[in-house]
Amino acid sequence: MAVKEVNAEVIAVYPNRVKIVVDDLENFRIADETLRVGSYLRVMDNENSVLITIIENFSIEVTNQGKRDYIIESIPLGLIKGDKFIRGGDSIAIPPKKVEPATEEEIRKIYSHPSNNNEDLTFSSLSTNRNVRVPVNGNKFFNKHIAIVGSTGSGKSHTLSTILQKAVSEKIGEYSSINNSHIILFDIHSEYKSAFPDANYFDINSLTLPYWLLNSEELEELFLDTEANDHNQRNVFKEAIVQNRKLKLGGSKEDREKIHFDSPVFFDLAEILQYLKYKNIERKNKDNNIKWEDENGEEFTFWEESQHRLFNENLKPVGTSAAGVNGKLINFLNRLENKINDKRYDFLLGEKSKKITFEDTLKNLLGYNDGSESNITVIDLSGVPFEVLSITVSLISRIIFEYGYFYKRLRCEENQSETINNDAPILLVYEEAHKYVPNSDLSKYRSSKSSIERIAKEGRKYGVSLLLSSQRPSELSETIFSQCNNFIAMRLTNPHDQNYVKKLLPDTLGNLIEKMPSLKAGEALLIGDSVVLPSIVQIDQCELPPSSNDIPYWDLWREEWKKLELKRIKDEWYK
Repeated sequence: MAVKEVNAEVIAVYPNRVKIVVDDLENFRIADETLRVGSYLRVMDNENSVLITIIENFSIEVTNQGKRDYIIESIPLGLIKGDKFIRGGDSIAIPPKKVEPATEEEIRKIYSHPSNNNEDLTFSSLSTNRNVRVPVNGNKFFNKHIAIVGSTGSGKSHTLSTILQKAVSEKIGEYSSINNSHIILFDIHSEYKSAFPDANYFDINSLTLPYWLLNSEELEELFLDTEANDHNQRNVFKEAIVQNRKLKLGGSKEDREKIHFDSPVFFDLAEILQYLKYKNIERKNKDNNIKWEDENGEEFTFWEESQHRLFNENLKPVGTSAAGVNGKLINFLNRLENKINDKRYDFLLGEKSKKITFEDTLKNLLGYNDGSESNITVIDLSGVPFEVLSITVSLISRIIFEYGYFYKRLRCEENQSETINNDAPILLVYEEAHKYVPNSDLSKYRSSKSSIERIAKEGRKYGVSLLLSSQRPSELSETIFSQCNNFIAMRLTNPHDQNYVKKLLPDTLGNLIEKMPSLKAGEALLIGDSVVLPSIVQIDQCELPPSSNDIPYWDLWREEWKKLELKRIKDEWYK
């Protein structure tokens, strides 16, 4: 059917808008897509190019003769020349130019990359026309940090699952094994086991992390009362760990002298506790020497060459008066002993944490376990006590960052002309990221913020990038959020969060933020270096959904009363 001739033309041009008058909106509506805010128009600029604009708003003007004209204001996006879309081209000349709704074929040209299709990753369609797929450049998407933001129920978990499922399924060439994608997902609500059934999965019962790989900041946050700022506790704790690391390392004196508080060398937490107990009861004689008596009745003086005996011998203090930190470590000892004996911390402080090797820790995190390699490692944090959540995330993040750093160094030593720093790059995915990298200076978040901010600023050089998911972007660390280059902004109803995201948009497209409160589930504003232009898209349904669907309260409440096995619940609670 032929399209009826409609009089629609440009009547004004502004620096970032084009004003169009239409005398018959119904006939103008005839096109490959429904005409609405966000629809695309074509302005015939000359014989060789077409200016594509996107509708910002509609209005009606009534002339003196009583005629009703429909006014459309639209934002210039770029020019189509031949088969190629060129961003920009927002300067068009008057006299008036003919305007029509853009065809589906023309809209497709905006998003197609004929020369770079092998780099495309596609997980969404244009919201106004589902037939138009919206690809992102896979390299620019993953090698720069990503943020997914949206209110509860907007579809963040499904979006995250869709992206990761496509990432682990894509291949270059024909091979039967898994591809070379490496993803570590911090799952704070135990949602993603169903979405990734083949993942390398760890929860509180199967996760083992070596406490002896904690750095000084993490150790102090875990065991010291950081608010009290007690120098006695800090100094004697540092002394105990450094000396125990030296004792366990053995080797030459030169090797032992290299040991410091942050050295990734094993130390025995039980021996640290015994050392601190002895320090709390030490005494000195009249010569101001701290003296001890061993189980054979022989006395010795406490100094650098003898202090190792406080770790593993049966001793009693000898002296006439209190010395050093005598009696000042009681609260610290109680805190340390309580944490060592708390079964909730077994994944970090238990016997398995003493025995796990550095190599096994890396294999577990990177999915390199022999015979069961996996693209995705899901770390279920739902059972991790809140007091150690920040430290757990910090330790894993820092291990992965340092893996990237040392792997790059190794590759450059082997080949000084190497241009790819890491041929097995890692994506770290932080679900509900505001819970461990908030915009807060509280000491309980210090460790995780420090580790993740370092990755945000330096990780890309070592093949470690971030994907942050949050329902409260305004509560995220500004340092981390400002380092993101790609954004998937879903429905946001909080004005502070909307304004926070609005700052990310180019000035000419800032009006798109006004649609965010009305976005449907699964719809999102896709922005960033990896996409041709900011677009409102519909995210594809994931193949296997996460267990984050809304509970049908009303349906369940109307069913017959259900009995609860409270003893089983208690047993699970008390594990």
